[in-house]
Amino acid sequence: MLTAKPKVLIVGSSAQSSQGMVAALGDAFEPVTVLGMIRGLTLLNSEEFAGVYVDGAHLQKAVEVGKLLQNAWILEEMPDGVILLDSNNTILWGNDRICQWSSKETVNGANFYETLGNPKIMGPDYCPFQTAFLTGKSTTSTLGCRENRFFQVHATPVNDSMSGPAQYLLLVLRDVSREKQQQQKLVAIHQAGMELANLMPDVLASMTVADRIDLLKSNVLYSAQDLLHFDILEIRLLNRESGRLDPLLAIGMHPESAHRELFCLPQANGVTGFVAATGKSYLCEDTAVDPLYLVGATGAKSSMTVPLIFNDEVIGTFNVESPERGSFCESDLQCLEVFARDVASALHTLELLVAEQANAIAKNVEAIHSAVALPVDEILNDTVNVMERYIGHEPKVVERLRRILSNARDIKEVIQKVGRTMAPTQALPLPSDYDARPKLRDRRVLVVDPDESVRKHAHSLLERYGCIVETARDGGEAVSMVRSGIYEAILADIRLPDMTGYDLLVRLQTVLSAVPMVLMTGFGWDPGHSIVKARQAGVQLFLYKPFRLDQLLDTVEQVKPVQPSPPPTPSA
Repeated sequence: MLTAKPKVLIVGSSAQSSQGMVAALGDAFEPVTVLGMIRGLTLLNSEEFAGVYVDGAHLQKAVEVGKLLQNAWILEEMPDGVILLDSNNTILWGNDRICQWSSKETVNGANFYETLGNPKIMGPDYCPFQTAFLTGKSTTSTLGCRENRFFQVHATPVNDSMSGPAQYLLLVLRDVSREKQQQQKLVAIHQAGMELANLMPDVLASMTVADRIDLLKSNVLYSAQDLLHFDILEIRLLNRESGRLDPLLAIGMHPESAHRELFCLPQANGVTGFVAATGKSYLCEDTAVDPLYLVGATGAKSSMTVPLIFNDEVIGTFNVESPERGSFCESDLQCLEVFARDVASALHTLELLVAEQANAIAKNVEAIHSAVALPVDEILNDTVNVMERYIGHEPKVVERLRRILSNARDIKEVIQKVGRTMAPTQALPLPSDYDARPKLRDRRVLVVDPDESVRKHAHSLLERYGCIVETARDGGEAVSMVRSGIYEAILADIRLPDMTGYDLLVRLQTVLSAVPMVLMTGFGWDPGHSIVKARQAGVQLFLYKPFRLDQLLDTVEQVKPVQPSPPPTPSA
């Protein structure tokens, strides 16, 4: 009966260096020859050998490999995947974690990409293994696999010889699925939140205030249940005069709890009052032992509550509850905070829309201005641009253009007066908006914004209180308008088509002794640092879109009017 010969592993630096040992073994043993200790390591992990021969060139590395083999259990027990890969993307060795992820007993000898189901390379390095081999430096990238799983792979070159390019890569794979899925969820939540505020006047002009509120409620409810999977929730709005937290939306709450009177106080008003008073989110893992929790939904065992914040001010609270103890974690709280910011923005947009349709006078004035206000502004802008070309050359043409400017402005004032008289007497509020802000009456305001809806709203909101409003689409038009007229307030967006808000300020400083500037921006976004530069230049007033009506009016009232340098004359 024939028996298998015992195998001896021979590790040499070249084929010639191994020949002598092969001859010495004779026929009693089966020699297995490899070049390099790393290749020998992979065979030692997959096959049984009666002995190992290492030539002198690899003696030191053999000692290191021996130590590695003695401690191989450390790699097997690691929570991360570890792979030794050759230049053909073949796995020479992989630990147990890789086998678990690939649902295979062994991955040795398999193609790396096939083992993970041909994942998609998501960057930042889209050829991580090739880069590591070519540069000899470690690289990192992310792999997207089936079933929405993600792995971060770190590749380190390993050389089996004393010199020359790397022949192998040591890969360490970490499962980052949870982090990536959380990022995807946050993006989806923010997208849905942006839709909450998509309440444009031209779309909702025929809807009543109650209809608009109901629409916002349904949008909030749909997003909360569909994306966040929250079935029990409550939204309350802060009444700043009374400090009371008024219910706006309650789903799944006990009727008595939904109508419970709560105030913006840190004590004796439950988690909701605490969150509103401190502006801090609160995670209640067990309602039975939490000292702040007041019964909301029947049988609720955990909850989380976040503040509704807009422009650094708490305007309400968003509360979610669950019948399961410890149902929420920090990632759930983060998702709710992101969604709550968009809800707060939508609520402010709704408040602005309600203010726009507050009385019959505003409806009449807005109806007229929607048809003529912006076209008249375009006439003013075009006339000013033409006039500047003729100053110093054609005095008669300049004088004629000045009369056109004056007539166009007179037309706007006549339209404004006619709009007020069109309202029936019984529709006039007491007191009327026109009389509510005497400081704004006859104040000349220039609004500079590329968004047509912003310029349109500036007319409808400010002219209701007696302001004389003109608009410009970019910085160049604004400078020309300032040269041709006197404005007591200039409201400009920080990002204009042709310059930043700060650049406009610098240009206007060559025309005015002091610039009555107010800078506008959305959510504090300021890529050109216009706000920081403008503060250093002395600008103190800023508006963050979307702003409430009272914030707009208060800001315009605070602007200190200044006298400009005399505009150029025809003889200049």
